[in-house]
Amino acid sequence: MSPLMTQHLTEHSTAALPLTTLCALLGLARATYYRQPVADEAETGVRDAIQRIALEWPTYGYRRITAELRRQGHKVNRKRVLRLMRLDNLLCLRWGRAFVVTTDSRHDLPVYPNLARQLEVTDSNQLWVADITYVRLGREWVYVAVILDAYSRRVVGWALSRHIDAELTLAALRMALAARQVRPGLVHHSDRGVQYAAADYVATLQAQQITISMSRKGNPYDNAQGERFMRTLKYEEVYLSEYETLAEAEASIGHFLDRVIQFSVDGSNR
Repeated sequence: MSPLMTQHLTEHSTAALPLTTLCALLGLARATYYRQPVADEAETGVRDAIQRIALEWPTYGYRRITAELRRQGHKVNRKRVLRLMRLDNLLCLRWGRAFVVTTDSRHDLPVYPNLARQLEVTDSNQLWVADITYVRLGREWVYVAVILDAYSRRVVGWALSRHIDAELTLAALRMALAARQVRPGLVHHSDRGVQYAAADYVATLQAQQITISMSRKGNPYDNAQGERFMRTLKYEEVYLSEYETLAEAEASIGHFLDRVIQFSVDGSNR
């Protein structure tokens, strides 16, 4: 029963109509009236306890908070705690100061001019945007490489690894090449990081006659679409989860990328 209905019954319980009649008018069992305040009180107690734990232990995710609640005597499961933490915006607190550098442009490898700035994208497979982000597990960091079709905003390739190297980006590129038929004129845009400037990565692009484009030095806005996508991935998947193992992170992120983010805003799936 909603709080509004509870208020309605409370306001009229002292009126001429008996409680039984009022419940009948609303299609409710009389026992519901008596049960609801208890349920609300229990929910409020759990939410208060969650907030206290989150303030005392800002690095705790929903799993550790669930364990602490149980230690305090609350009968809760992880799904319930996750739901309540989401309602109270407590899921992102532990990530505020976390930062890992994913771009190392201090190398002597060839770099390429930014061609994406002047490109007018009118269809799929004209511009691919590549980027890397990091994900925190229980005791380590792992890395996600993604290749995004700039027109459809669909993920065409991705990979996850403990190592931030050319093998990570190559795995994402190979997935994209297997999934799409590359046409002459396709531009691949990335930052100047060593993972994208590596000889094997560049050779793979050139073998497919893909034109290479890279951001200008020290200009993160040149890869704004990749940055925006990674922010969406973080806030809609990573920050709402608490991965303990690489396999768990790979399964959850893979489901998000394959099922949730694969469609453009207008619903196209090209």
